[in-house]
Amino acid sequence: MTAPGEPMAWVVFGVVIAVILALDLGVFHRKAHVVRVREAAVWSLVWIGLALLFNLGIYWRCGSDRALEFFQAWLIEKALSVDNLFVFLAAFSYFAVPERLQHRVLFWGILGALVTRGLFIAVGAVLLAAFHWVTYIFGVFLVITAIRLFFGGDEEIHPEKNPVLAIFRRFVRSTPDYDGAHFFVRRAGQLFATPLLTVLVVIEATDVVFAVDSIPAVFGVTRDVFIVYTSNIFAVLGLRALCFLVASLVRRLRFLKAALALVLAFVGGKMLIADRYRISDAVSLLVVGGLIGGAALLSALISPGRPPPAAPADASASQPPV
Repeated sequence: MTAPGEPMAWVVFGVVIAVILALDLGVFHRKAHVVRVREAAVWSLVWIGLALLFNLGIYWRCGSDRALEFFQAWLIEKALSVDNLFVFLAAFSYFAVPERLQHRVLFWGILGALVTRGLFIAVGAVLLAAFHWVTYIFGVFLVITAIRLFFGGDEEIHPEKNPVLAIFRRFVRSTPDYDGAHFFVRRAGQLFATPLLTVLVVIEATDVVFAVDSIPAVFGVTRDVFIVYTSNIFAVLGLRALCFLVASLVRRLRFLKAALALVLAFVGGKMLIADRYRISDAVSLLVVGGLIGGAALLSALISPGRPPPAAPADASASQPPV
């Protein structure tokens, strides 16, 4: 592996991702089918293994500092992307997406994320390089996001209220029914979008919203654009399998949201004090990993409290007057 930032590093990464995605859609998922737990588990391990292998390559080529930066960035992005799962599931439920088509929607959604997140990262890198004070804006933004996340509570997800969906439905002709795995269908000489494309638009719009939170957090860990982008992509690529594997289990991670809020607050604070005090990558990794791992452990050890039993009806109130 070449050093991060070198043109050849981008070429190698792009070729590897392109080959893997081609094998994913063209070979392993060439035919639309329901992704079972075992298959999702295998693909989750594959993407985690590839990310760790890539991290090992960075360590071998660039040293421990860059390797720690990548692992922190990947871990933060992976944890933050968990919230995407609930939006995906809500969209699948609202639009009644057949199970055999869900993987195909997520696949093309990931391809869109490769582009949109690349644009976000490029803009962020340019702003940070040109204006040092943008660092403080990112830091304050992350702290405010952390407070909102910590005290926000659990809000219901309503895909039908997405403003992008309203714009899409206004300007794009759509059919009410699915037509296999097709995003478009031609009827009476006119081109119509199928509900599958509508779901894809909602997923893409959702990813843009989450990227606004996650990318500044990763810039708080490293300013190396190559590491920021590759850590994002590896985390997002593994999200599809995670969606099918642990969608129900993720809901049991009761303390994860609070831990993510503390992670964002820590990274934001780190950016705000960077000019006066530098927190080492090793300490940052201990804090980030400890918060996320601790949240998962507490969620497993502490079961949610049971609701109090209903009070018995007042017997005297039910008796007829004497």
